[in-house]
Amino acid sequence: MCSMLHRPKHAVVIRNLEGTECQVFKSKFKNWDDVLKVDYTRNAETVLKKEGLSGKVKKDSEQKDQMKADLTALFLPRQPPMPLTEAEQMMEEWNEDLDGMEGFVLEGKKFARLPEEEFGHFHTQDCYVFLCRYWVPVEYEEDEEEKKKEKSKDEEEGEDEEKQPEEDFQCVVYFWQGREASNMGWLTFTFSLQKKFESLFPGKLEVVRMTQQQENLKFLSHFKRKFIIHKGKRKLKEDSVQPSLYHIRTNGSALCTRTIQIATDSSNLNSEFCFILKVPFESTDNQGIVYTWVGRAADPDEAKLAEDIMNSMFDDTYSKQVINEGEEPENFFWVGIGSQKQYDEDAEYMKYARLFRCSNEKGYFSVSEKCSDFCQDDLADDDIMLLDNGKEVYMWVGTQTSQVEIKLSLKACQVYIQHMRSKDTEHPRKLRLVRKGNEPHCFTRCFHAWSVFKKPPA
Repeated sequence: MCSMLHRPKHAVVIRNLEGTECQVFKSKFKNWDDVLKVDYTRNAETVLKKEGLSGKVKKDSEQKDQMKADLTALFLPRQPPMPLTEAEQMMEEWNEDLDGMEGFVLEGKKFARLPEEEFGHFHTQDCYVFLCRYWVPVEYEEDEEEKKKEKSKDEEEGEDEEKQPEEDFQCVVYFWQGREASNMGWLTFTFSLQKKFESLFPGKLEVVRMTQQQENLKFLSHFKRKFIIHKGKRKLKEDSVQPSLYHIRTNGSALCTRTIQIATDSSNLNSEFCFILKVPFESTDNQGIVYTWVGRAADPDEAKLAEDIMNSMFDDTYSKQVINEGEEPENFFWVGIGSQKQYDEDAEYMKYARLFRCSNEKGYFSVSEKCSDFCQDDLADDDIMLLDNGKEVYMWVGTQTSQVEIKLSLKACQVYIQHMRSKDTEHPRKLRLVRKGNEPHCFTRCFHAWSVFKKPPA
């Protein structure tokens, strides 16, 4: 490049490397930050009196070394779990505002109406749409003078009292997508149902898009803790002969209670939770037996809820039985679940579990905490995630993470461990490094219904 440019023989070519440019080179550029502003009107004495050029250079280099980083989230206390009474009150209030709910499910290329008895049942390969109509109370503010005028009119003319204005309403469309469903459902919705709803409720429609286990709390409240997620497609009955296991778990609040189908394996059981096991029979009059398994350390309210969920999930063609841990029959419980294996006898991690995201997407390094209702899909492939389970702090590295993020996240992790050492002396944490796809059991059990990672859309 240098040889291509014509210049006189006496010209000198100087090469500058990035980051080590000389001042003469920098001064040729209009807005170069590092160029020192020199006031040539000042004499040597005034320069010496103040900090001088050396002080200016030092200050600039210090500012450059101090990269902006936001680690505030690491020092905030863990979000306390919501009391059951508070969650129930919130649930009740939201359901009082609900005037009606209609459900639709994607069948082929069209959305079909979902039968009411299937409300609360979702499938990982399907997309659902719920149209909810809410009452919005209208508050009218009137001046005192206007009130007086109305009173005088009423007295003089003897008119009847004015009728109360009708309450306004708002429609919210919740679009729910299973983690194994394609994005075609969303495209179909935006070009068909959404346009239809917008024409029916102009100016009163709000669309909320959600993916599995990342649902809106208000939406969850309408199912009154009976939110069941099945594997596969709604009308596919291929695996109906195979036993199926469901894990009931509450994350941080009773509002975030889900019953999710997991791998039918006894190693997935846990003494602090309740599970539902369906063992089908090849019989016409008796379809099978369903067990509600109650762990010895399970919450009594959750045990009662598990029984209610079992009764709502299965009709009288199934034999239903509630069994406590340690009272499992060989037939058909252990036979149905595969075999008896070792499983976790406590879920202490539920009291400490926190998930942080380390990212530089804002233009600087920042750490943010996910809510207590986090899930596997919150693990961002292009970022670093920190998971605290009370014993270890796992630094989870995605496949598309930059080296800068890894270095900064490691520092953040060390800062967090040091902070927790002073805050929670009884539970010192150890640092563990985890790469995506190589997560140990102590990591995966912090997530409800851990499964294979979602494949990016083609």
